[in-house]
Amino acid sequence: MLSERFSAALVTGGAGLVGSNLVEDLLGQGLEVISLDDLSAGSPQNLDHLRANPNLTEIVGDISDKDVVNDAMKGVDVVFHQAVSKNTVCMENPNRDLEVNAGGTLNLLLAAVDHGVDKFVHASTGSVYGRTEVFPTTEDAPVAPVSYYGVSKLAAERYVHAFHVLHELDVSILRYYHVYGPGQDNSDVGGVIPIFIRRALQGLPLKIFGDGTQLRAFTYVKDVTAINIASAIEPAAVDQVYNCASDVRVTITQLAETILSLLGRDPGEIEHHDWKPGDIKHFDISNTKVKEQLGFEFGYTFEQGLDLTIDAVRKVI
Repeated sequence: MLSERFSAALVTGGAGLVGSNLVEDLLGQGLEVISLDDLSAGSPQNLDHLRANPNLTEIVGDISDKDVVNDAMKGVDVVFHQAVSKNTVCMENPNRDLEVNAGGTLNLLLAAVDHGVDKFVHASTGSVYGRTEVFPTTEDAPVAPVSYYGVSKLAAERYVHAFHVLHELDVSILRYYHVYGPGQDNSDVGGVIPIFIRRALQGLPLKIFGDGTQLRAFTYVKDVTAINIASAIEPAAVDQVYNCASDVRVTITQLAETILSLLGRDPGEIEHHDWKPGDIKHFDISNTKVKEQLGFEFGYTFEQGLDLTIDAVRKVI
């Protein structure tokens, strides 16, 4: 149990998809939890059902603000760093992308050392690999990001590792892939699964950018939060990187057709649009390390995750 080692956790991005689900899980394990989120992407509604818990403290603030970060870090012994400048922001404002993803991470690491934090779990992304030609892609594959977002997230990873070397901070890095589930943004700049679900529920066609053959490793959010917790308590996870990708391999066309079928819609209600710049067409991700080193087993099938996500989207549209 996490509470056998830690008493107070800071979750950055605590009102986001992974963050809010992680806050829920940590409270369930008896920890005091501080959620830090500037609400630029996260939604306060994601924490509505948790506010009656006296162990939850919410701070609305920006991780690029050193004073905010230092205040949030007081009394904390484990950090789950989920806050991020969204992938859609990087093309519009790469300076802000760098400020949040790299600079914000540096602020948190400095504060973690100053306040004697015992463990720092950092959420990264498979985008650091870029257009890899190594399949299946393992954690030691070359990193060559081809997006501003991937570059800023790789810089953050390097800071995390440097703090382990220079300050002996216990760190772990988790590279996420296509996380989905309750609490995810279903607006047009949100995740593809809740976007498809919302549009199908509203009777709108599903938009696919490209030919739909791009492959994805969709991973249900509660599996991702469980990996966060496992990496926080597993001694072998110190200064390790883990691919957080389920065994699901689904094309975007298959995804669209499955959602339409689950909702009783015409499978022909799909529109094709031009490819998005920088879209990576193929993923074949190895999750052997997270399974063997952390002893982790993915607990949700794709169909289970979709059903739970459909129920969640129905409630908010």
